[in-house]
Amino acid sequence: MLALHLNPVLASIFSLIAISALVLAFVMLGSRWLKDYMLAFAAQSWLIAILSALVGYAGGYTELYFVALLTALFRGLVLPLMLLWILNRLHVNRELHEIVRPSTAMVMGAALVIFAVVVAYRIGEAVHIETRTVILALTVMLSIKLIGFLMLAIRREAISSILGILLLENGVFLGSQILVPGMPLMIELVLLFDLLVAVTCFAVLVRYLLSAVGATGSQALQKLVG
Repeated sequence: MLALHLNPVLASIFSLIAISALVLAFVMLGSRWLKDYMLAFAAQSWLIAILSALVGYAGGYTELYFVALLTALFRGLVLPLMLLWILNRLHVNRELHEIVRPSTAMVMGAALVIFAVVVAYRIGEAVHIETRTVILALTVMLSIKLIGFLMLAIRREAISSILGILLLENGVFLGSQILVPGMPLMIELVLLFDLLVAVTCFAVLVRYLLSAVGATGSQALQKLVG
């Protein structure tokens, strides 16, 4: 595992990038404005692209340079632009029907991070790995995934659901770059393709919701049941 043999400088850079990505997940969780979600997601994706390039440099994985380029292009540029186009067509700027307030969501997110820390340390003890970079990578990966699930649970706008799914995948992708950087390139390409398909399908669904139901909230999906 590459994270077990990093020099202190690279380990510190990896840790800084991982923590910054987690902070951006909290930006998405604590904001009401949908454009803030997209900007935070785009910034998080660029951080993951930088991380991929650094992992490729540190471990000699030349294919990760290509993965970093695709991540920056599709996650950091194409997907945010697609979502911005959807928002402009829908004329929706913010969450209109919140289940919990952003401040409460932030507290819930902090509780999930604490839970992720405990789980990461338990996993480290179980496999006899106590390297701080590995524990941090596990913690950030689990935290971002849990925050993504939380966004799916407490946000009702369909765009928020899209970003919650994208946040889930970003968490998995970030953790995999540090923990298993030798993942085959084809798997990375499949994940990127799945993201494009998912966003396209959601765009079609949201347009249908707006035309047939007159709303863009995910609770309107109940009206589509026949």
